[in-house]
Formats: sequence, structure tokens, C-alpha cells
Amino acid sequence: MPLKIVENQSIENPALRLATPPSDASERALLDRIAKSQDQAAFRTLYGSYYQRLSRLLTRMSVRREDIEEVINDTFWVVWTKAGEFRGASQLSTWIIGIAYRRALNALRRAKLRPVADHEFDEDSISVESSEEDETNQQWLSLGLERLPVEQRMALELTYTLGHSCEEVAAILDCPVNTVKTRLFRARETLKQVLPRLAGMSGDHA
Repeated sequence: MPLKIVENQSIENPALRLATPPSDASERALLDRIAKSQDQAAFRTLYGSYYQRLSRLLTRMSVRREDIEEVINDTFWVVWTKAGEFRGASQLSTWIIGIAYRRALNALRRAKLRPVADHEFDEDSISVESSEEDETNQQWLSLGLERLPVEQRMALELTYTLGHSCEEVAAILDCPVNTVKTRLFRARETLKQVLPRLAGMSGDHA
């Protein structure tokens, strides 16, 4: 049973980190092996390539730490059992992340969590580049993202951190492309106003 393969993995397990995500073609090859022969080695590899990405995404969604492992395992149980049903209409990552997103929403509903009220939000403020100078800014950014509704937070994360197109994000979030663009715009406008306040500055001095 594939969940036995992964249920004891730690969220912080460095062995699951990949420097460069595999290509869509290589991931599809792994899924094909799972679908045709229930290849557990292929399953382990696919799971490992997504573990950190999904952990970060679920954290951004405010999924409780104790629920993250369950959501990831639920996601990959679907991957294991439905591997033969993937038709390739989208990238495999779009399919897998979409499954995780829906499972995460269920976890949030069970925990009776509500998104923080929508203030108002900047594309320039959400660079994901890592440098010493940006470390403090990233801390402010994390605080700012917590003030976004889940839907806007996910649109930013999927677009700017995971590199999905608006069309792919729309497929993951199950909404029109224009809705994704609207969420991105509103999130940027809100961050533009909120981040200076969090840093103890007025918006005029941002």
C-alpha cells in the first residue's frame, strides 16, 4: 500500500528536496510506470519531487502543520489509485497540485478556518529571489501574505513561486483565467499597502 511508503517521512526531511524539479516528460514516465505496474520506486520518486513544493503550498494556505502530512498522503493516494486516468490534457504538476489544493480546502473546512479578511494588495513586492538583503523583506512578505484570502495567496504562490501560467493556475483552482488575473491584481494592490505598514512605514514612503 503506497501510503506505507511515505507516512513516516518528516516534513523537514532534506532527502526529499530536489535542486531542480524533473521535467513534465520524466514525471509522466514515472506516472506511467505507476499506472501500468504499480511501480513503488517510481511512486517514491514522484512523491519525493513534490513533497517540499506541496508542504510550502499547504503552509501558505494556513493548513495546520499536523494536517499537512495527511493532505500530502491523501493527494498521493489519489495519484496512486488514479494514475491510469490521467489523460495529459495539462501538465502533470497541474493535476497533482490541483488534487492537493482541493484536499487542503477540505482540511481547512474541517478545522473551521476562515481566510483573513481581504484588505487590499504588488507584483514587485513578491520577488522570490533569495539573497541576504532580501531576508528581512521575505519576513515582511510572509506576514503580508497571511493577511490575504486563501484564494489570492494561492494565486500568488502558484504563479510566482511555482512558476505556473495563469491558465495552469485556473485549472488548479478550478476557476476562469480572468478570475486568476483579478486575484493577482487584488493581492498585489493589498500587499502594496500592507507591507509598508507592517514595516512601520507609511504607504507614502514605501
